[in-house]
Amino acid sequence: MENKLIQLRIRLQERGVKLWESPYYVEDLGSSDSAVELLAQELSRELHISVVSCKNSLLELQEHSLRKLAARREFDDTGLATFHVRCVDNQGGTAHTLEVKCALGELGANLQRKVADELQLSEADHVKCISAGRMVVSQATLQSQGLKNNQQLLVIVGQPDSRGEALYERIRQIQRDVEVVVDSDHRFVDLEDQDGNVMFLPPHENRALLMGMSLGEKARAAMRRGHYDEALLLFLEADEKLNNCDSKFLDYVDNYALLNLDIVWCYLCLKNITQLPDAQRRLDVCERILQRSYGENFSRLYALKGSSCPERALIMRLQLLQGIILFHQNQRVEARARLDAAGAALAELKVNSEQLELLVEMGFDASAARLALRSSNGNVEQAVQFIQQRRQRLQAARANSDSERQLSRRLAQMQLDNDGRDWVHPRSVCRLMDLGFEQQLVVEALHRTENDLARSLELLQYHSSELRQGLPDSQAADEQMLGTLRGLGFKLPAARAALEITCNNLDRAIDFLLKSLATEEELNSVVERMSATAAAAGAASTSSSNSPASSVLPNSSSEQLSVGTPSKVALVKSVLNKAKAELETYRAYRRFNEDIPDVDQDYLDLPLEQEEQLLNEYTQLLEHYEG
Repeated sequence: MENKLIQLRIRLQERGVKLWESPYYVEDLGSSDSAVELLAQELSRELHISVVSCKNSLLELQEHSLRKLAARREFDDTGLATFHVRCVDNQGGTAHTLEVKCALGELGANLQRKVADELQLSEADHVKCISAGRMVVSQATLQSQGLKNNQQLLVIVGQPDSRGEALYERIRQIQRDVEVVVDSDHRFVDLEDQDGNVMFLPPHENRALLMGMSLGEKARAAMRRGHYDEALLLFLEADEKLNNCDSKFLDYVDNYALLNLDIVWCYLCLKNITQLPDAQRRLDVCERILQRSYGENFSRLYALKGSSCPERALIMRLQLLQGIILFHQNQRVEARARLDAAGAALAELKVNSEQLELLVEMGFDASAARLALRSSNGNVEQAVQFIQQRRQRLQAARANSDSERQLSRRLAQMQLDNDGRDWVHPRSVCRLMDLGFEQQLVVEALHRTENDLARSLELLQYHSSELRQGLPDSQAADEQMLGTLRGLGFKLPAARAALEITCNNLDRAIDFLLKSLATEEELNSVVERMSATAAAAGAASTSSSNSPASSVLPNSSSEQLSVGTPSKVALVKSVLNKAKAELETYRAYRRFNEDIPDVDQDYLDLPLEQEEQLLNEYTQLLEHYEG
């Protein structure tokens, strides 16, 4: 049906036919059956379709045009905009359309509420509206978000699933977990390049990129389960985060290209053509970035890795999606060229199932085995070498980056309260320290030069005295605060270092110490210790007023913390809450990581089964049209 409508639309545009005007439609009389019948007879011969089918399609197009015309008049008269909504449930299987009216000055939440009412849903939060590739924000007006009268919207309805968990609740939990993991100074996640080398960016950029990429990973996990509605919502969230990065940076990394490719793939799997303009825009962005990374026509990539490299699977998917979009735009010659290119790539990328099974029996992960077989043109021995050599390269790169990672964490902990304003590049610090300069002077030089390595070296060589004068006066650890931290159970060297680094700020020193703990077991010990101390304080507060309230927590240190005063009780509770918050980061990471494959370059592993099915489907449609 969609194919017929596309062809008819083009023919009507070429002829200048307006189905909402005479002779096809007359005010007060309605549609002219005879005029539409005559037109259907003419067009059916041109398009090789039956007269009945052609007439029904013309009547559908006429009704759609009349609805848009009526909506335009209503908007002029009342200010109410009409939105043409296509709803998809959380299984992605059923879809239906409806019209919703809402003033452009109203909040997005009102639009959600009206869609929910139309669908007879009690929870408006279960409705997610997507317009031009962006989720409609509930607390901003529709007009401020660029929505217009007669606009097409995609709505994903998140009803509770078999576990009784609503889609929007899963999305919110994932967002919270990702935020906790990314913001944790335990650094559960780091930025690496494809070879395992750590990447360092200013804190704001680093956070935006990590948030976007982490949400993208969870979206791919949802795609692997076939939950394309959930995946699309997460991809759009990731898109919003990545757009907080420097646009120049995004133009030079393929992560953003692949995100756009994945979003269009979700549109297709949800059978949604209402977002066709956004799909076209995203594929253009994807192709532009990949061409910049891999060379024109991907020549640089093929020269380095061969035409059967794993990256070609992404290029194949791009060509397939471009062909499908061109088909729906009635550009059939161009669509044929793209689909033919996708078919040729698919033939070269197919992996022998017996070879794949053999590598899996050897103990290799199926994903890694598939990538290796594609990289070695189906040679099993070379595939084994590929996997082993890649593992060795990654291990070596990560080992070489170890000192830089540790320094990055120390610097981040030293700058807990400045929002990254004094950020210095850890790799530059390491390089200058390797030349024999002390860390404090190196950091000061990089601050002054805004991370210019050459100018920093010049300052260190010729103006070290001036740099030293600019260093803050070092403060010895306050003995009373040191005793307090020892009483809380922290070891003396760590407590002293924490106070010196934070200039005797007790609250920041506690944050520093908790974030420095290396394992979940150590944090659990702190929680148990503080819980016991808080319980002892509670017992002390209910004891006889004639008895002195004094309770201490026995520990291995020489100092003990009395908890009989309100201020110290508050301190214990503060440490307990901070430790529990830190402990939650471990739980959040486990939830985040539960469906993420432990395979690097997982994003390149496309089995290509769905791609082959779609390629065959659209090739047959083209052949039918050409016939």
